[in-house]
Amino acid sequence: MNKTINIDKLTPHIGAEITGIDLSKPLEPEQVKLIESALMENQVVFFRDQEMTLAEQVRLGGYFGKLYTHPAAQAATTANKEPGKTAPIRYVSGVEGYPEIIKIYADANSEQVAGEVWHADVTSETEPPMGSILRITQIPPLGGDTLFASMYAAFEALSKDMQRFLCSLTAIHDGIKVYGGRNAYDSTRQYPRNEHPVVRTHPVTGRQALYVSTTFTTKIVQLSQSESDALLAFLFRHLELPMFQCRFRWRNNSMAFWDNRCVQHQAQWDYFPHTRIGYRVQITGDRPFHKSS
Repeated sequence: MNKTINIDKLTPHIGAEITGIDLSKPLEPEQVKLIESALMENQVVFFRDQEMTLAEQVRLGGYFGKLYTHPAAQAATTANKEPGKTAPIRYVSGVEGYPEIIKIYADANSEQVAGEVWHADVTSETEPPMGSILRITQIPPLGGDTLFASMYAAFEALSKDMQRFLCSLTAIHDGIKVYGGRNAYDSTRQYPRNEHPVVRTHPVTGRQALYVSTTFTTKIVQLSQSESDALLAFLFRHLELPMFQCRFRWRNNSMAFWDNRCVQHQAQWDYFPHTRIGYRVQITGDRPFHKSS
């Protein structure tokens, strides 16, 4: 590596910006290791001025594992081509020729956008993606930031008794909660639905992370529905506390790479009626597990 690479932390809990690397070029093994190490330490890493083609973004994702194809990509792409379909389905779509890429889009005609509720990506899968790499190519004049929250920090802030209780529980993550009600997708198809631990052990760092979200989690298995609703309501509010967060202000061709196993994020839709466009690839992951420390 001929150019100095710098890693600057954004907060004590989460987030770092990496400078001095052009991700559109083939990466050397040392560069891949450096990014992986920074991701494990900071949970989400950011890059500026990363102009690249879609093929180069796919190549970049491939350095970190097999790429994941989103369950809604093909359905959304097909629906967007149907005559008479309108803007509510345009917020996310596949990209022709690139099944690994999801296009994120919002403009003056949008009635909803991707990611405006706190979530980790596609946790309804048996093996949810381990990470996501999002590049924003067009930003609004103001707004459109993304918040990222550390689920390590959210778990560690709980009392020891609450931690022990949560570590004994599992929860249902249901894809139909997200995809079944959107007119971009076929309401007759089966969407992923899986049971995962409420506290997930990270397979690389060994740290414990809170693993429920308003987007996919529907019920804690070991509790009655009323008990589950009450506990989930508390956890959903808890994980949103600003003390666990960092905030990223996008510029054109900025890029974020987050660890989906220990991070949740929320996209701010405060820029209507302006346009925001981005492209995301994801890396396949493993089945969530809990291992007592």
